[in-house]
Amino acid sequence: MNNCIRNKREMNTKKFQIAIIILIVFIAGFFNTTHAQEKNGQSSQNWYIPDLENSPVEVSIESNYSEVLDSIPIRGTKYMIRVPENWNGTLISDLDYVKSANSKRNLYLLEHGFALSGTQRRSGRLYNYDPAHEIHDVISVLDIFESIYGKPKNVIQLGCSGGGTITLAMAEIHPDRIDGAIAGCASTSPWMANTHLDGLFVLQALIAPELPIVGLPLKGKVIEDVEKKWRTAIDNAQKTPEGRARIALAVTIGQWPAWGAAWMKAPPSPDVNNAKTLQECMYQCIRMLLPSRKAFGTGMLEQSAPGQLRFNTNVDYKISFENGNPQYKKAVEKLYKNTQLNLSDELDKINSFKRIEADANALKWWSAPGRTHLGEPKVPLLRINTSGDGLVYPSMAQGYGELVKERGYSDFFRIAYVDSWGHCSFSLAEWLAAIETMKQRIETGVWPATDSETLNTLGKSLDSESKARYFEYKPVTKYNRTWVPTAEDFRGTKKLKK
Repeated sequence: MNNCIRNKREMNTKKFQIAIIILIVFIAGFFNTTHAQEKNGQSSQNWYIPDLENSPVEVSIESNYSEVLDSIPIRGTKYMIRVPENWNGTLISDLDYVKSANSKRNLYLLEHGFALSGTQRRSGRLYNYDPAHEIHDVISVLDIFESIYGKPKNVIQLGCSGGGTITLAMAEIHPDRIDGAIAGCASTSPWMANTHLDGLFVLQALIAPELPIVGLPLKGKVIEDVEKKWRTAIDNAQKTPEGRARIALAVTIGQWPAWGAAWMKAPPSPDVNNAKTLQECMYQCIRMLLPSRKAFGTGMLEQSAPGQLRFNTNVDYKISFENGNPQYKKAVEKLYKNTQLNLSDELDKINSFKRIEADANALKWWSAPGRTHLGEPKVPLLRINTSGDGLVYPSMAQGYGELVKERGYSDFFRIAYVDSWGHCSFSLAEWLAAIETMKQRIETGVWPATDSETLNTLGKSLDSESKARYFEYKPVTKYNRTWVPTAEDFRGTKKLKK
């Protein structure tokens, strides 16, 4: 990299030692939690799917910058800091910065005067995932940054997927450390687990009652056999009018997108007014969301906490259906008319099927600050989501907005959707529009316009060569799986209704 100045060993020793003392106290007081280590010989995985539009590139930039590349004391997480000579005073903090430092987005920001910092995800994350620890890593890097470069004028926490998860939490519980936040395709882990559960539960109740949907290993012959059996069941169901109607019902109740699944080539966006083509796309996507070695996202969450996280003991699936996407519901009703089945009877059958109960200790674990979200951002927060995200469904982003409004924090919150297939598949223009919008909100204290036309115009003005696809998303009627911990959840004494 042109003119790169490495100053790893030029830290202010005294300030750095003070920062480390603070970190030790912080860890001892708040994160004294042990976790199972990843089994020997198993490679590290996470559910982050790289943003292909933001992949590393070999380019040069004109401005000089200093760089720190090291590991955080105590925990050992690798981190990186880059500060340009023309620093504008704003620092962008990102959980995944080490991996994406040479991406088009981050090199653009560096050249335009932004400092950047962040970490590399810790090894063993698949079996000991803890967003609270990742938050601590990011805060540690902020402390190190200040000990070297001084306090930034503004800090924007930014992240996608798991990075978006901690971005939401930073906005809620660490408003003293950041001035604004941009969360892309951000999951709230208990919500994600239960949203995925609902669609599977419908399939289990109506298509394959003998096949499991929870408590499955992440690797090995067992999960391979389960995946094969589920694929066979769904493929056979798709061959009949009844099976096709039930698949559409599962997607609608689960509030899954009909367009969006990992590990498959992106099909054209379906015509939501054509029940046949919409259902076909639902089927193709649902095949990638069945229990399998690849679909390890929710299984990974259950490896973290002590016990079963997912539950549906208090869910009325008739209400869940009513809360679904109106166009999906119309398709379901049309598909059922072509069968000998009665939709109301089908919903009764789902409601009468044996439920899944969470372990109180798992709910207690996920109740801790930083591990879930409460809908209470205390700094400006812009949430963005792709419409074709088959991992963190756009309905979850909508649900967070509903909770923010209910809690009275709407002044701090805005949400925007990008019409794109895939998880975190934002273009450079789309990222830059979000960052500039947040910058304006922080500097003026007033939200600029965040409608799709304004964001697209802004994005294209900043990078005319990439796509700008913000659009007016058509949401579900109401998100089904908001979960906010109660006092009983915190104590681990909650009894769920059967």
